[in-house]
Amino acid sequence: MEYIKEILDKAMKTNVIHSIIVIIISFFIYKLIIRFFMKSEKNSAINKRLNNKSRTYIRLSHSILRYVFIILTVLILLQINGINVSSMLAGVGIASAIIGLAVQDALKDIIRGFSILSDQYFSVGDIIEYNGIIGKVTVIGLKSTKMKDILTDNIISVANRNIEQVAIVSDSLYLNFPMPYELPIDKSEKIVNSIIEKINEELEITNIEYKGVSELADSSIKYLIKITCSPEKKFQIKRDSYGIILRVLAENKIEIPYNQIDVHQK
Repeated sequence: MEYIKEILDKAMKTNVIHSIIVIIISFFIYKLIIRFFMKSEKNSAINKRLNNKSRTYIRLSHSILRYVFIILTVLILLQINGINVSSMLAGVGIASAIIGLAVQDALKDIIRGFSILSDQYFSVGDIIEYNGIIGKVTVIGLKSTKMKDILTDNIISVANRNIEQVAIVSDSLYLNFPMPYELPIDKSEKIVNSIIEKINEELEITNIEYKGVSELADSSIKYLIKITCSPEKKFQIKRDSYGIILRVLAENKIEIPYNQIDVHQK
């Protein structure tokens, strides 16, 4: 008994018991929080309301929470065992500053990655534009976002810190096309309606509408139509629509106006 008592006294003096208690309490709290997140994610009623982005955000939160608990537990253990944590942190301050400068771009990417996920800026499957390239988002990571160019199928990686340069492509497509001044406007609008009917019949679009005269150009009147369609198919819809416009104008024996230059000689 004396031997056991001596061991316990030494353990108390070296704060072993306190350290074990801290570890147990930290582990217990961490498990409770993680269990709450896991139950929320697995609950069918909640899971139906969660999209892929929200679930990704929850899983990332799990990972961050684990590291936070590990760091806090280690700091508490050091303090209990007589190590001045404040002095230690101050001692590594210069090294931390140097490392921080070296990895600041990576940190910006990670912070922006969380912003994309939490603020729902865009999602996998959305069509975005970056540096004049329009592509479909295939992967959203913490450091970068990958997009597939819808014209060339090239994969482009965009650093998340450049998110301000990314635009989400809308489902609206505006088309201008010219008709001659000599053609009365009522007849022109009938032809426009014929073009709208053909586009609506032949192409996979959501909606199409006539927006009116858009410009009185030098040699023609330009008419504007608005097409609503899948952003991923906008380029093909645009090409097909111009083909229909040319066909309808040809059927009505209307030549597309072009710029003319009058040359006068003395």
